[in-house]
Amino acid sequence: MIPTPTELTLIDRWQHNFPLVEKPFKVVGRSAALGEQETIGVFRRMQEHDLISRIGAVVRPNTVGASTLAAMQVPSERLEEVAHIVSREPLVTHNYEREHDLNLWFVVAGGDADAIGATIRNIEARTGLAVIALPMLRAYHLGLGFPLGAPRPQKDEASRAAQEYCPDPRDRLILAAIENGLPLVEHPYLAVADRLALDQAEVIARLEHLVAAGVVTRFGCVVRHDKLGFRANAMAVWDIPDANVDAVAATFARHPAVTLCYRRPRHPPLWPYNLFCMVHARARSEAHAAIDELNLLADTGLNRQAVLFSKRCFKQRGAVFSRDGAN
Repeated sequence: MIPTPTELTLIDRWQHNFPLVEKPFKVVGRSAALGEQETIGVFRRMQEHDLISRIGAVVRPNTVGASTLAAMQVPSERLEEVAHIVSREPLVTHNYEREHDLNLWFVVAGGDADAIGATIRNIEARTGLAVIALPMLRAYHLGLGFPLGAPRPQKDEASRAAQEYCPDPRDRLILAAIENGLPLVEHPYLAVADRLALDQAEVIARLEHLVAAGVVTRFGCVVRHDKLGFRANAMAVWDIPDANVDAVAATFARHPAVTLCYRRPRHPPLWPYNLFCMVHARARSEAHAAIDELNLLADTGLNRQAVLFSKRCFKQRGAVFSRDGAN
């Protein structure tokens, strides 16, 4: 499905700062000269046609719950079998084939470290293959969406407020209730509140607090980037001396093509890299050009590095906050 100009306008404007008010679609519709019900209908069609996966929260890792990136070296003849086993795990949110000896990459996100560990052990037991866990050590830039024309918000570094955030039991309940997306109805926050036996004002206030604390890095449309033409999905990685990694990451995080930037542990000999950037572009040549610019800006051209383009997406969803991974 090719998005219409109206759909592109709505997606671009509302990847960020989706209104936390009683009737958000009334506010959203004004930005495209649409009525409230018409706006809801447009969002339902975009979700049905997979232009967006949901309207909801992108949550900073390891603030509410826990998560890790993981990778496996899978024999090519077993890749689909193993990918299916991995994708069936409820706490696996993303699962991609990438161009590397470590060819299957996935994210496990759940309630706590024990749940993450249990998922990884299940995968190892069911596949007979080792899993390399690469938990996030520091986030430099997280998920501010895909530029379609509107100016992007300023890139944020790891928020001190998020580091000092004290979890509230209501927050996990609310995030679990919307992990598959905000209800596409006239009063979505009331629908969530009724489901949880909370007040609508309470739901809105907790979401406002999570956004202000930097625990929710953005609240809005979560797009299917390949459907919008961003088909070159590259994970660029570098081996940067530990003393220099923060300074290099600060340079990388400012680049407009970088959608994610974070530090993770090395895992030699298969994985000697500690700095990760996600670069989403419309073509491989554009992604390579952006990575060349990063090397030029940060003087990292001689550092050991690699570019892992995604080949297939086996699973993609938001983080899991409900206990059983289903909603």
